[in-house]
Amino acid sequence: MQFDNIDYDEADGIAEITLRRPEKKNALTAAMFRDLRTCFDTFAAGDARVAILKSVSTDVFCAGADLNDPPEHFWQGVPELGFRCDKPIIAALSGKVIGAGVVLTQMCDLVVMTEEASLIYPEAKVGVAKGAVSILARRMPLRLALEMMMTGEPLTAERAYAVGLANRLVPAGQHVVEARKLAAGIAANAPLVVTMLKRMALDAVGDAPMQTQYELMSRVDTVLNSQDAADALAAFKAKRKPVFNGR
Repeated sequence: MQFDNIDYDEADGIAEITLRRPEKKNALTAAMFRDLRTCFDTFAAGDARVAILKSVSTDVFCAGADLNDPPEHFWQGVPELGFRCDKPIIAALSGKVIGAGVVLTQMCDLVVMTEEASLIYPEAKVGVAKGAVSILARRMPLRLALEMMMTGEPLTAERAYAVGLANRLVPAGQHVVEARKLAAGIAANAPLVVTMLKRMALDAVGDAPMQTQYELMSRVDTVLNSQDAADALAAFKAKRKPVFNGR
C-alpha cells in the first residue's frame, strides 16, 4: 500500500510504515498524518504482529510539522493519542527527529536510535506549540523532559539511551536492521501475551492530560461526523422527525 508520502508493507508478521518525503525532510502534512492513521489502522486490523515506523532519509528522520500545511488534527495519526493499538510499534530513528516527529516516535512502544541521532523539540524557540509534547513527561524523567521542551536544544542519542528513551543504540545505518531483529523476536512470541502486557503496562503508567483531551475530542468528532448527525440536521431543516441508525 502506497500513499503520496507514506509506504506500508507487510512481510513475515512485521509491518513497515515508511515516511517518504525526503525533498521536504519528511515534514509532516495533514495528509501524511491521515495516511499514517490509515496505515496504523491497517496494521491493527491485520495479521502483522509488530510494526516498524521508519524513514527513507538518514540525515533527518522528520523535520516536524509542515508549517506550510499545518496538520490541525495531527494527533489522529499518533499512537496512544488519536488511537489505541495493543500491538507493539517500534520507531527506527537516525539523524534529526524534530518537533511533531519527536511526539510521533516517542509515543511508539520501543525505539532504536543510531549513535548520531538526536531529538529536538524547538517550539519554545519558534513560539508555536499545541502541548502534545507534554505527554513525554510520562515517558522520560521529568527534569529531562522540561529541559528538552523549554530549551529547544537537541537531546543526543547517547543521553536518550542512558535514560531509557531508546531500547537500542546502534552505529549509523544499522537502525532498521536492528529494528527488524527486535520486531522478529517479538513477532515470534505469543501475540495474546504481548498485546495484553503492552496494554497493561500502559494502563499502569496512566494517561496524561493531553491523551484524555484528544480521546474526548475523538469521541465528539465521531458523533459530529456520523451519518446520524447529518440525517438529524437534514430532518431539522425539513421539519420532520429524524431516524437514527447508530452510524
